[in-house]
Order: sequence, then C-alpha cells, then structure tokens
Amino acid sequence: MRWELAETYESAHGAVRWGHLGEGDPVVLLHGTPFSSYVWRDVATALAARYRVHFWDMPGYGRSEKRAGQDVSLAAQQEVFTGLLRHWGLERPRVVAHDFGGAVALRSALLDGVGYRSLALLDAVSVRPWGSDFFRLVNRESEVFAALPAHLHEALVRRYIATAAHRELRADVLDALTEPWLGEEGQPAFYRQIAQADERYTREVEDRYAELDHPVLIAWGEQDGWLPAERGRDLARRIPHARLEWVPDAGHLVQEDNPARVAALLAEFLAG
Repeated sequence: MRWELAETYESAHGAVRWGHLGEGDPVVLLHGTPFSSYVWRDVATALAARYRVHFWDMPGYGRSEKRAGQDVSLAAQQEVFTGLLRHWGLERPRVVAHDFGGAVALRSALLDGVGYRSLALLDAVSVRPWGSDFFRLVNRESEVFAALPAHLHEALVRRYIATAAHRELRADVLDALTEPWLGEEGQPAFYRQIAQADERYTREVEDRYAELDHPVLIAWGEQDGWLPAERGRDLARRIPHARLEWVPDAGHLVQEDNPARVAALLAEFLAG
C-alpha cells in the first residue's frame, strides 16, 4: 500500500514528516529503530476504523530530515515527541510504541510529565541491556562501518532488518524498510543513529516505571531475537499494574509477523 506522510513539523532536531488516518479519539504510534512509521501501515489502517491515528517518522529516520551532526538520541526524540503532541494539540492521547519508540514514550511521560490515556509497549527498548549483538558491535565501531562501500552497506542493512522478523519479509516490504538508509544521506544516517544509542537514556527512567498511572499493555513477540522474552517479563515486573501479552509466530518486528494479532490486541486494549 502507498504510505503517505503529507505533513511536516519543524523540530529543533530536523523536519519531521507525519500523517494521520481516520477520525475519533487520538491514537499516536511510535516506531523503533532502524524502522519508520511504515511498519505501522496495516495496524494503523485497522485502528483508523475507530480512531484518528497519528504516525510520524523520527528525525533521522524514514522520510524525515537526515543531516550531518544531527542529534537523533533518545533524549532528542523525547523532546521532539513532546513538542509534536503540543503541535497536534493532543492531551492524554492513547499511545502505542514499538522498540526504541517505547523508550521515547516512557521518557516523555516520566521526564516531561506528558499524560497518556493508555500506553501500549510492543517489544520496547526499556530495560537494560538492549540491542542485538550486531547493534552493539556497530555502536562501538560506527566509523568503520560507515566507510563501507555502498553495495556492501545495502547488503548489510537488508540482512540486518530481515533478522528482526520471525517470518521472511516480502521483497517489497524489505525494500521499503531499507530504502531510507541508502544513498549519500541514508548511509551515514544509519550508523549515526546506532552510534548515538546509549543505555543511560533508559537507566535514567528504569527505576520510575512503577510511577506510570495509566493502563499499560506490554506485548512481546514470542520469537523476538533482538529483545528476548525476559526483557518483557522484567518490564512487566517494573510496572506492577501492566498487562503482559505474547504475540505468537512473531519476532521483534511483530507488526510484520502477525499484524492481525497485534491489531486485535490493541483494539481490545485501547477500547478498555
């Protein structure tokens, strides 16, 4: 399907491309790394039957601005997200966040005092340690990897993204997820976002998760090879009132592996 992000929000960390579907109470979707809002296309379409669904590409990701020296850290994305909610005029929206987006949503709630009506965290970056073995390697050696010839870089990114899914990704989906990381802007942006990944950004809030005072759903792919199941259990222990659900036949990229189960879980949770 064609995925449209027709609007632009000018943030301190770069121009943010965003869009929306449907009408009704607001739901906001946050993507993870190294993805973009494109991963939400099926789930967003399903939720749009009842809600006004907002989605956006974080600075340095997808169709949003990428530039040399750009701050794309978790702290920067938190600042952008909090500002974007103000720009949209949303108070206490329902929020659904995947991977890195989970840490962004948690930081905005706990450090900026942003209120949510409810929060769903899917395979969320939230509890240390996080990141795959490859992610940690590139984090340590980002300058070396950034110097790869373009064809080797593309092969590496395609294979890396493919490992996030339990099932084989369709060729057109893998193309769409890889394309933003190619070319003169995309290749350095890919290594920039990994180089700026720092576990201190979750360490700053990990001990405060029990302060969350809204309904919380934690959903996790049963075959997640990037953030194993124990991370989901640990997160659930830190949020005593959270509900933990497993997504069968799904790896880290649950929206691609089992979109029907994810959409059904979210529809039931958001309506509660």
